[in-house]
Amino acid sequence: MARASAAALKREAAQFVHYEKDRARKIATITFDRPGKANTTTIGMRLLFGEIVHKANIDDDVKVLVIRGAGQDLGSGGDINEHGDMYLHPGAEDDFLPDLEIDDPDVRYPPPGSYRFLHGLTDHYAKGYAGNRPLQEFKKISIVEAKGYCYGWHFYQCADADLIVSSDDALFGHPSFRYAGWGPRMWQWLEMVGIRRFSEMLFTGRPFTAAEMMDCNFVNAVVPRDALEAETDKYADACARTRPLDVVVAQKTFIEAYKQYRGEYMGSLLTGWLEGMLPLMKSDRPTDIDLGAGGFDQGIAHTVKNNDLNYPPEWRLSRAGRAQR
Repeated sequence: MARASAAALKREAAQFVHYEKDRARKIATITFDRPGKANTTTIGMRLLFGEIVHKANIDDDVKVLVIRGAGQDLGSGGDINEHGDMYLHPGAEDDFLPDLEIDDPDVRYPPPGSYRFLHGLTDHYAKGYAGNRPLQEFKKISIVEAKGYCYGWHFYQCADADLIVSSDDALFGHPSFRYAGWGPRMWQWLEMVGIRRFSEMLFTGRPFTAAEMMDCNFVNAVVPRDALEAETDKYADACARTRPLDVVVAQKTFIEAYKQYRGEYMGSLLTGWLEGMLPLMKSDRPTDIDLGAGGFDQGIAHTVKNNDLNYPPEWRLSRAGRAQR
């Protein structure tokens, strides 16, 4: 059975992604609000996010874009139940077409078992309109208000934003380091965190605290949770009051040129190639948690959660797991 169209997925996602703008201050806000799901992003939410960022990039009423999450967390990444099932149990050949925003029934997606089945998707993730890296192409000022879980896809946005204001309880990282081995924005994470600390995050899979990310120069400010919104607004207001918008766009273009000199987009392409190799990875032992090899009979989310308990408490991804001794 064919999956819902990209347009339908974005319409459904509109209830979880809120966009507001203060024209007088030229400050816009994107809020992820998916209650009970730690703001995990669906395919539609990611595509809608990319669309909103694109519009804000052109809108003369926007100079600063704040990205935040409702509730306890910025967000815990992509909805792995939604995408994980597509990786593990490929069915209809058009499974990934909505993700690619292709709603044409005459387009036939490459079949399961081919290299292109996965690489067609992971290479697509290198494009801004795919919703993974639109902040890289945003020529205005972006600020992430980080709190609680800042994992996976939400971690992408943290690395790509211009500024991060974080609560002291925030945790940064990517769960896929423990069940796949990589994520689309690895090059940018390495650039931002530094090779020594990023190697630790990658190989152990452990999340880093806000204090650790401050030491890595990844975040700009760390404040108590109850001061987070006011601190973020202070940064946003100051940015909105500096040079004119044309000057900001020129500044951002200069920074973007520097990032491309450092290989940001090439890094996205290389990670897309690397992710496409996932089905060829061989497990060391039958008990390995490996997205490419399956072994998720209890469901991917439940399996990942149980696997988390195999690590030292302070290295676990979930708050509940970190509290267990």
